[in-house]
Parts: sequence; C-alpha cells; structure tokens
Amino acid sequence: MKAFMDDNFLLSTLTAEILYHEFAKSMPICDYHCHLSPKEIAENRSYQNMTEIWLAGDHYKWRAMRSFGIEEKYITGNASDYEKFQAFAQVMPYLIGNPIYHWSHLELQRYFDIHETLSPKTCEMIWQRCNERITSGRFTAQQIIQQSNVRYIGTTDDPIDSLEYHKALRENPEFPVAVRPSFRPDRVLKIGANDFLDYVSQLADVNNTQIETYDELLVALENRITHFVENGCQIADHSLERVVYKQTDKGEVREIFAKIIAGTSVTSVEIEKYQTFTLVELGRMYQKYAMVMQLHIGALRNNNQRMFEKVGADAGFDSIDDGEVAQNVSALLNQLEYTNQLPKTIIYCLNPKDNEVLATMIGNFQTGGVRGKIQFGSGWWFNDQKDGMQRQIQSLAQLGLISQFVGMLTDSRSFLSYTRHEYFRRILCDYFGNLIENGEYPPDIAFVGEIIQNICFNNIIEYLGEEL
Repeated sequence: MKAFMDDNFLLSTLTAEILYHEFAKSMPICDYHCHLSPKEIAENRSYQNMTEIWLAGDHYKWRAMRSFGIEEKYITGNASDYEKFQAFAQVMPYLIGNPIYHWSHLELQRYFDIHETLSPKTCEMIWQRCNERITSGRFTAQQIIQQSNVRYIGTTDDPIDSLEYHKALRENPEFPVAVRPSFRPDRVLKIGANDFLDYVSQLADVNNTQIETYDELLVALENRITHFVENGCQIADHSLERVVYKQTDKGEVREIFAKIIAGTSVTSVEIEKYQTFTLVELGRMYQKYAMVMQLHIGALRNNNQRMFEKVGADAGFDSIDDGEVAQNVSALLNQLEYTNQLPKTIIYCLNPKDNEVLATMIGNFQTGGVRGKIQFGSGWWFNDQKDGMQRQIQSLAQLGLISQFVGMLTDSRSFLSYTRHEYFRRILCDYFGNLIENGEYPPDIAFVGEIIQNICFNNIIEYLGEEL
C-alpha cells in the first residue's frame, strides 16, 4: 500500500518518478489562462483567513458542499468565515475519488506545510495553523505567485477594460512576473442578450466614438485590440457554449446589426449569422496582430434559474453540454485558413466525447514552418482531474504530437491553484513513464525529460513569442 500523497503521488513507475523529480518538478509555470484579478495582483492583496483565500469564489468546492446538503448560508451566505470553513471540513472526508480532495491537500501541503488530512477532527488545528501563515505578512498575492515559481500569468479581460492594473504591474520593478491581459469579447457576440445595447454603448464610450453601424463596431473592436496589444496582450479567449456556423456576408450582417440598434427583434438564425461573421472577423484581427485565439467549447451555464437569480453566475450551477462540434469547428477554421488568416489557435472541449474530434481536427489546419500552430488544449474545468487529463493526453499523443503540446493552465480564480500544474505534471510523467516501462518507447530518459520540460513550460513560451 502506498503512503497517502507522498513524494511519488500519482507516479506508478520508477521511470515516472525520475521524469517528475529530475525534469518536471522544478520547471517554472506559465499560467496562460486564468481568472485571477489583476487588481488584486497589482495591489498585492493580503488575506484575513483561510476561508477568504480558499473558499471564496471556489465554485468547485461550493458544488460539493451543496451535494452534501450544506445550507447555502455556509457557502455563499452570511455565516461566519470559520463556520464556512467548518462546513467544508465536514464534507472533505467524503470527497473520496473527487479531485477536490487531491487539490485541497496539495494546497495544504505546499503552501502551509500541513500533511494531516482535513476533517472535522483536524478543522480547528488546520484553521489556526493556516491563518497564522496567512496573517504573517508573507502571504500576499504577489508572494504566493513568486513562491509558486510562476513566470507568466494570462488574465481574462473584457474589451472595455482600461488595463490600468496591467500597466501598473509592468511598471513595478519589484515584481518580475509577466501579467498579461487576454482579450475576452464574449459580450460582443451575445447579440440576443438583454444588455447587448448597453454593452455597445460602453464600448463606444471607451473608444470615445459612436457605434451605430456594424462597420463602426468592427473599428471599435480593432481599436480595443490594439489597446490590449500595446499593453502586452498576446491571447484572445472565447467561451462558446456551442460553436455556430451560418454562411452569410457582410451586407447581411450589417442589416442584422441595424435591426438590433433600432430595437427590432432578430431570429435565432440571424443571431447565429452575426456570431459567425463577427468571430471570423475577430479571428482575422488576431492573426493580423499575431495573437493566439482560444476557443472554450461546451459549457451549459446557469442551469438553475432560481439560484442564478439569488447568487449570480459562476457559482457552481454550470455543467457539460452535449452539442455536436465537428462540422461547425471545421467550417470556422476553414474559412479563416482559406484566406490564410487563421491565427494560432487553442481549442478546449468540456465534453470528453469530443476529445478525439478535436485531437484529429487540429491536424487539418497545421501550417508548415509553425510547430503546433493549432492546439488541442489541456483538460478543462470538469476535465482537469486525473481521468480527464489522462484521456486528453492519450488522445493528443495517439492522434497528434504530444511533444508540441502547450501544456497546463489553471483557469482558476484562486491564488492557491498553482498546484494543479503539479497535478498535471505528475500525470504527464506517469503517462510517459508507463510507455517506457512497457517497452513502447526507448528508455532515453534525457530526451523524454526534455520533451516533458517543453510541455511544462518551454512550448507555451515559444508559442506566445514571449521573452522572459
């Protein structure tokens, strides 16, 4: 029987242990997609207690607590911070098989040097020991980032954002980590949303112009892209619940946009035509400015209307959609590729049924002279657990080139989530270790170790064209 989460956690062979400890473990982190607040990083936020840094905003933990029957007041409600921590500690022993159990204990081990498991019995002791470190003055946002060996952070930012905190971070010589904005124009595509016109008005205001036509919208978007690029942006990101593709032309989309501006209703087909054309136009802009386009596909959001109205979005009421993706993703990429305007692109699926679809799709649009131009992204959201990572790694390895993979990201709102990179690296090394141990690849440890280091860090830095 193996010891619980020891130094060789998730490493099932001696070769895997060597690959992890000698090659992967000490590699820096490039967390190129997350939802950390640039304001909190720039202001070097400090925390009051464990609930504030560990439970607040963590919808993974919230979902588990609700499934255990914990009342909402101990999750997003007005219970005290210690009561909320107690409630989570009550759930922890029952999270057997859930990645939260591993993530949480990795965080306790790496950031607080606590190797006891969290339970009602250890709750008070762990609360006190963690809070002592949190309030020591050596546990601020920037200190956690540097302690975690992070070199690059890609935040998620709306086109109307001023990027003032990114500017402040770039001008701070005492904080050496690159914190780059990512262009996330989701609201621009949601032409059917009730607040779409309000958003267009805000976009016009930050551009100091008016947006009354579709052409003016495109100009405004390109102006914001240049603003982002001037402030270090290298990545764009889109959350696409379902990928839509409807053949249209600019004249028709102009008319659709004019209807919306005039307050006239539009059909679902017209919405999809607008979304298709606008995403293609944005893709062309990304290629023009040498940006990476990310497509996150397959989330079914805000399923529980009562709880959405009570606690809002991103609170643990999202799940996996089961829509088909192959034909529309192919058509979207093909339209950009046909005019040689397809940017570097990373595609993530939330439904694991689409792993092989995307792992084969990316091979259709690779370009000579650019290694791994189109990427199948790491196991995302409900897939960033052991089985999900293993399936993504295996699909990419068997159907593409795992050696060119740009690796892991946290997609998190928590400063303690960098241990997910460790989790991924252990699983990656175990996969390669098993191939070698089974005689499926030569035992050239140095060469395989270099591939692992590239996947952990070097590939994504080269992919972004970053110089750290």
